[in-house]
Amino acid sequence: MKLLSFSTAAGDSYGLVKGDGVIDLGARMGGKYPDLRSLLDGNGLAEAASAAGDAVDHGLDGITYLQVVPNARRIIYIGLNYREHAAEMGLEFPENPSLFSKWPDALVGHEQDIVRPKASDNFDFEGELAFIIGKPGRHISEAAAMDHVAGYTPFLDGSLRDFQGQSVIAGKNFQHSGACGPWMTTADEVPDPMNLRLTTRLNGDVVQDESTEQLFYSIANIIAYVSQFTPLHPGDVIATGTPSGVGAGRKPPLWMQPGDRIEVEISGLGCLANNVVAE
Repeated sequence: MKLLSFSTAAGDSYGLVKGDGVIDLGARMGGKYPDLRSLLDGNGLAEAASAAGDAVDHGLDGITYLQVVPNARRIIYIGLNYREHAAEMGLEFPENPSLFSKWPDALVGHEQDIVRPKASDNFDFEGELAFIIGKPGRHISEAAAMDHVAGYTPFLDGSLRDFQGQSVIAGKNFQHSGACGPWMTTADEVPDPMNLRLTTRLNGDVVQDESTEQLFYSIANIIAYVSQFTPLHPGDVIATGTPSGVGAGRKPPLWMQPGDRIEVEISGLGCLANNVVAE
């Protein structure tokens, strides 16, 4: 099952992808679950699946995609999780997951523009696999961790590298600098999230190409670590880190420019695509 958040002239909603259309779950279930986070919070995935036989309400080409969980309580990133990426950045590999947070307004949805800000032209791409929490918990064991995952989605971390050198929070949180989507593929349709192909393309050229089996800290590791210090809630988004090939690791650096198109495709999960515009 593929679930997404979207907007039309009638307002914001969420739905179930069916073929080249979407079944509007907000119109059907909004009284009980007003948004996708509420659906996850209310353990409503089975109810959502029961609508799969309905006719579609909108074509996918007639909606505006929003980031998968627009009102996520937390968006957490793993800063270094592929050894080759740490090496290309000249950084020591961390002994524990290296974490930082992203704010919701730093992200847009599939086919929405990402913004190269006025303040910097060191605008880098980082394609990532993200997962979305579906079951709350604290002090979650690695053995139980995967039971807490609702699904998976492609993710683009847009990084302003010069600002990141001053402050990770600043460099990672410029408004509309990253993206999440196009949808969440539920965990039951992803037999092994640690064996997916992640490919990032800039203007059609492959710039990152790696298997998630190369993740050093697994999804279960990450959940166990993060849940030690904070409770996890349904709708929380956690991005697992980027492989090598980023712009800052190249000589000369390869920065995203206004007019560029960036795509993050993960096997079985879809392709997140965004155009770059100037602020």
